[in-house]
Amino acid sequence: MGYTQWAAFAEKTAVMPELLWTIPEGWSSEQAAAFPVNYFTAYFAYWEAGFLGQAHRGKRVLIHAVAGGVGTAAVEIGKILGAEMYGSSSSNEKLTRVKELGLQNAINYKERDYEEAIRDLTKGEGVDAVFEMLGGEHTAKSIRCLRDFGKIVQYGTATGKQPQLDLRALYAKAASVQGLWLTYLSGKRELMNEAWKQLSAWIAEGKLHPVVGHVFPAQKASEGYELLMERKNFGKVVLKIA
Repeated sequence: MGYTQWAAFAEKTAVMPELLWTIPEGWSSEQAAAFPVNYFTAYFAYWEAGFLGQAHRGKRVLIHAVAGGVGTAAVEIGKILGAEMYGSSSSNEKLTRVKELGLQNAINYKERDYEEAIRDLTKGEGVDAVFEMLGGEHTAKSIRCLRDFGKIVQYGTATGKQPQLDLRALYAKAASVQGLWLTYLSGKRELMNEAWKQLSAWIAEGKLHPVVGHVFPAQKASEGYELLMERKNFGKVVLKIA
């Protein structure tokens, strides 16, 4: 299994040798396809947020799109790290399934504003980190969900809108916003090796299980996109090329 930024629909593609890893024993090709982007992104999100290490157990994190590919990976890793996790999604059914993976606090943002929910659930204290991939107004809202010295880890803009930043809100909490782009980090060989060393150890311990929600043949790739756009996917959507 490997990581490449381009050519997801190709029958063959070139991958840097250092970005290839042996498929774990017992895993299907679909699970292997669902692993690299999801789990390296989630791992680096926790790394950037400062959650790694025994001394940081119990930190709070809000995970947006918690039922998606990166979201479910973040829940599995967060469980290992002992994080107190809050996850937002548009479906109670999906949230129930994510809770089975280890999510403690589920927020259906269609039924309740997640900013209000975080304020109530944490008794006004907020969270230590937000994994944010929505952009637009959600970046500003996520900043307001932080406690003092908290951090937004921004790894996408699914809304298609420029993230809104209020620097005064950051000043008020000594908070920060940090970008995460796996394409850039994948060029840092030492960093990737260190991440894989930890991820592969967790795999060997049976703690990581890529969630594959849907598998489509190449001819039906458009149906996969429809699922994503309608927010009906759970876990990773995999495209299978015969």
